[in-house]
Amino acid sequence: MDIPEGYIRRATSTIPFGYEISEVQGWLQPIKEELNSLKLISDMIANEEISLRMGSEWLEYKTGRRMSPRGLQKHIDKTYGTRQERLGNIS
Repeated sequence: MDIPEGYIRRATSTIPFGYEISEVQGWLQPIKEELNSLKLISDMIANEEISLRMGSEWLEYKTGRRMSPRGLQKHIDKTYGTRQERLGNIS
Protein backbone atom coordinates (compact mmCIF):
# COMPACT_ATOMS: atom_id res chain seq x y z
CA MET A 1 0.00 0.00 0.00
CA ASP A 2 1.37 3.43 -0.95
CA ILE A 3 0.98 6.02 1.78
CA PRO A 4 1.13 9.62 0.46
CA GLU A 5 3.95 11.83 1.72
CA GLY A 6 3.29 13.67 4.96
CA TYR A 7 0.66 11.26 6.25
CA ILE A 8 1.12 9.98 9.80
CA ARG A 9 -0.22 6.82 11.41
CA ARG A 10 -3.18 7.35 13.69
CA ALA A 11 -2.14 6.26 17.18
CA THR A 12 -4.91 7.66 19.42
CA SER A 13 -8.49 8.87 19.21
CA THR A 14 -7.27 12.49 19.35
CA ILE A 15 -6.48 14.04 15.97
CA PRO A 16 -3.30 16.17 16.27
CA PHE A 17 -3.35 19.82 15.21
CA GLY A 18 -2.58 20.08 11.51
CA TYR A 19 -4.06 16.70 10.54
CA GLU A 20 -7.43 15.26 9.60
CA ILE A 21 -8.83 11.78 9.05
CA SER A 22 -7.90 10.52 5.60
CA GLU A 23 -9.44 8.06 3.20
CA VAL A 24 -6.52 5.70 3.92
CA GLN A 25 -7.56 3.54 6.87
CA GLY A 26 -5.43 4.15 9.99
CA TRP A 27 -3.62 7.22 8.62
CA LEU A 28 -4.03 10.98 9.09
CA GLN A 29 -3.76 13.47 6.24
CA PRO A 30 -1.76 16.69 6.78
CA ILE A 31 -3.43 20.09 6.44
CA LYS A 32 -0.71 22.33 5.00
CA GLU A 33 -2.26 25.64 6.10
CA GLU A 34 -2.53 24.48 9.72
CA LEU A 35 0.98 23.00 9.78
CA ASN A 36 2.45 26.19 8.25
CA SER A 37 0.61 28.33 10.82
CA LEU A 38 1.80 26.06 13.64
CA LYS A 39 5.42 26.32 12.42
CA LEU A 40 5.22 30.12 12.18
CA ILE A 41 3.78 30.51 15.68
CA SER A 42 6.12 27.89 17.18
CA ASP A 43 9.15 29.74 15.80
CA MET A 44 7.89 33.03 17.25
CA ILE A 45 7.26 31.50 20.68
CA ALA A 46 10.60 29.66 20.71
CA ASN A 47 12.30 33.00 19.93
CA GLU A 48 10.22 34.61 22.71
CA GLU A 49 8.58 37.09 20.35
CA ILE A 50 5.05 36.25 21.58
CA SER A 51 3.46 34.41 24.51
CA LEU A 52 1.95 30.93 24.47
CA ARG A 53 -1.52 32.34 25.10
CA MET A 54 -1.21 34.84 22.24
CA GLY A 55 0.08 32.09 19.93
CA SER A 56 -2.78 29.79 20.90
CA GLU A 57 -5.36 32.51 20.27
CA TRP A 58 -3.80 33.42 16.91
CA LEU A 59 -3.83 29.77 15.78
CA GLU A 60 -7.53 29.50 16.60
CA TYR A 61 -8.27 32.77 14.78
CA LYS A 62 -6.22 31.82 11.71
CA THR A 63 -7.22 28.15 11.34
CA GLY A 64 -10.52 27.86 13.22
CA ARG A 65 -9.03 25.00 15.21
CA ARG A 66 -8.19 25.28 18.91
CA MET A 67 -4.89 24.37 20.54
CA SER A 68 -4.45 25.08 24.24
CA PRO A 69 -1.43 27.07 25.46
CA ARG A 70 -0.29 23.92 27.33
CA GLY A 71 -0.63 21.80 24.18
CA LEU A 72 1.33 24.40 22.24
CA GLN A 73 4.03 24.38 24.93
CA LYS A 74 4.30 20.59 24.72
CA HIS A 75 4.68 20.83 20.92
CA ILE A 76 7.39 23.50 21.23
CA ASP A 77 9.27 21.60 23.95
CA LYS A 78 9.22 18.46 21.78
CA THR A 79 10.27 20.30 18.62
CA TYR A 80 12.75 22.89 19.95
CA GLY A 81 13.59 21.64 23.44
CA THR A 82 12.48 23.16 26.72
CA ARG A 83 12.94 26.87 27.34
CA GLN A 84 15.85 26.13 29.67
CA GLU A 85 17.51 23.97 26.99
CA ARG A 86 16.99 26.67 24.32
CA LEU A 87 18.41 29.47 26.46
CA GLY A 88 21.12 27.41 28.13
CA ASN A 89 21.18 26.52 31.78
CA ILE A 90 20.41 29.76 33.59
CA SER A 91 21.43 29.57 37.22
